[in-house]
Amino acid sequence: MEKNNLFIMATLLLLITSKTGNAQKNMEQYWSVSNGGISWNLTGESRLPHHDNIEMDGQKVAAIISYSVNEQKIINISRKIIFPQFRRYLTAAEPDYLRFRAYLQDDYEDNILPAITIGTTRFQPGPVDSIHIDGKLTVYHKSLDGISVVRQLFPAMTTREFVEIWTLANSSDSTKDFYAGSPVLNVEEKGVNGTFRRQVRSDVPKSFQLAPGNNISFAVYISAANGEEELPPMNFSLAEAERNHFLDTVTANLQLTTPDPVVNTLFKFSKIRAAESIYQTSMGLVHSPGGGRYYAGVWANDQAEYVAPFFPYLGYNTGIEAARNIYRMFLKNIPPKGKKMWSSFEMNGELPCCSVDRGDAAMIANGLTLFLLTVGDKKDYTELSPLLEWSLDYCDSKKNEAGVISSESDELEGRFPSGNANLSTSSLYYGALRSAEMLAVATGRPAIAESYRKKAATLKAAIEQYFGADMEGLKTYRYYKENTTLRSWICLPLVVGLNDRKEGTLSALFEKLWTDNGTLVELSGDSTTGRTFWDRSTLYAFRGAFKAGAADLGEARLREFSRQRLLGFHVPYVVEAWPEGDMAHLSAESALYCRIFTEGLLAMEPTGFNKFTFAPYLPSGWKNLTLKNIRAFNTSFDIEVKRKDNFLLVDVVEGNHSILRKQIKPGETVAVIL
Repeated sequence: MEKNNLFIMATLLLLITSKTGNAQKNMEQYWSVSNGGISWNLTGESRLPHHDNIEMDGQKVAAIISYSVNEQKIINISRKIIFPQFRRYLTAAEPDYLRFRAYLQDDYEDNILPAITIGTTRFQPGPVDSIHIDGKLTVYHKSLDGISVVRQLFPAMTTREFVEIWTLANSSDSTKDFYAGSPVLNVEEKGVNGTFRRQVRSDVPKSFQLAPGNNISFAVYISAANGEEELPPMNFSLAEAERNHFLDTVTANLQLTTPDPVVNTLFKFSKIRAAESIYQTSMGLVHSPGGGRYYAGVWANDQAEYVAPFFPYLGYNTGIEAARNIYRMFLKNIPPKGKKMWSSFEMNGELPCCSVDRGDAAMIANGLTLFLLTVGDKKDYTELSPLLEWSLDYCDSKKNEAGVISSESDELEGRFPSGNANLSTSSLYYGALRSAEMLAVATGRPAIAESYRKKAATLKAAIEQYFGADMEGLKTYRYYKENTTLRSWICLPLVVGLNDRKEGTLSALFEKLWTDNGTLVELSGDSTTGRTFWDRSTLYAFRGAFKAGAADLGEARLREFSRQRLLGFHVPYVVEAWPEGDMAHLSAESALYCRIFTEGLLAMEPTGFNKFTFAPYLPSGWKNLTLKNIRAFNTSFDIEVKRKDNFLLVDVVEGNHSILRKQIKPGETVAVIL
């Protein structure tokens, strides 16, 4: 993702501060967990005006819905609708780099809605009573003149349209006569890959009556098609059924139960956000970050490293196929020997980017080894092993004189300095070597496994020697050789099992770098960079803390962070960054939230195509943790952990039969064969 200079960051800081208030402050809680989702009850709400936005996606459409409620509790909704597969031409005044973001898109305000009259009076919905989010956005309006309105907004899952359903109900004691002027917007334009039509349509009847106690539903559709397509039929029932099927599928799999309903709900929502951001492209189905900027493409960090290893646990077949296509695209584009891999393939895979080595080979290797093990299919290994071997060999070729892995940048792409060799690239490569050893054993190559084990041991010593340092009085890591400030990515050694500097690193992350919005990128006095956070490093920090056994410290901060993201001023998902990107709901970050539990609290590590180890901890305030319908390793199983005095009772159930039941010490490693 492209580099932003400090001037742009400072400008964004001013804009976003004025828009959302100071995002570093501990914002009030607006929402509550309710009916399988979250609700904002406005009955007694006085903290108005208030506004927020949420992203929701389907395979051919993305939507960022912004909503604002004023002091009179009247809502205004703005819809940024993006058609990721369609590419517009740039204007003469636009810089060339925007071709990477030239998706066909527009903003649709409330003036697209049907003009409805009751008798001789123009009808408007009443004040908002409440808003509910559960994978769809539902607005409940109070009755006005005996007519109440419920509005439900969501993207179609497989067609190129966004749907807004209106349900009008007559609670008065008299029949009401309605007249509706249906909205019509028809825009045609030529773009890079065709001629496109965008339309706003509605199936609202031109005139209708509502007797007392009766209701009627209709919808507004924002649709698009190219010259070879027909516009999708106006069928909101079918679109809603498809959305509900998707939500039911991801809700049923990988079900987390803890004593904390906020954590449980954010985990559920994170599954939804991680799984919905998948698009049909010329590469096949692929996952993309979203956020108004990143669609119909694949990236080495968000897709290959963050989200692809998560989909086998979720068992979402569309996601698993998207993960395969991510790696296939990198496999197809393996560069000549000695050359770096492109960091991303964007705009239907047609535009590769970018020229700087961010440690992308380490990102790919780290994600791919975990994906191959957890998906549990040797055919995937046979197909994708050339990419893995290239990635590992490339990392090995980039060792510097100290034995750590050099790269020109890291995933922050120059937003913050990273020297000639950074802790992220070396840590990810170390983790990849450990998993590659397991793969080699699983595929009957003991000599290769031994070589990976030796390389990992050598790299472990080099990481300690090169990056180990006393920073701010703590025994932790410097992020690069010349680094003098604490940085959030020092969490990565904990994630890959390097615990020699655990205490100092945890203190740095959860005390010195901690804010109400997670960890700062850098502990700095600079007025801009010193206030910057990216959720991805916070989410990695949680995973590393739990895996290292800091269950109580991790849980206290996780509870605080989860409440902020699910119930606070910008909901209901974890975000990309602040001030950059307006705290966009990038999708892969939600996968990282889920991985806090699979690979953090449970510390699951695949050791073969049908086996794994786990080493669970429970926070002292939790009596139990259950993860049901885990779909990894080509099967389905449950893990339950219960506290018993100073021990933990663990139970692994596959096919309704307990295959392992054992009493262990917290953090004790348990081996499971499925």
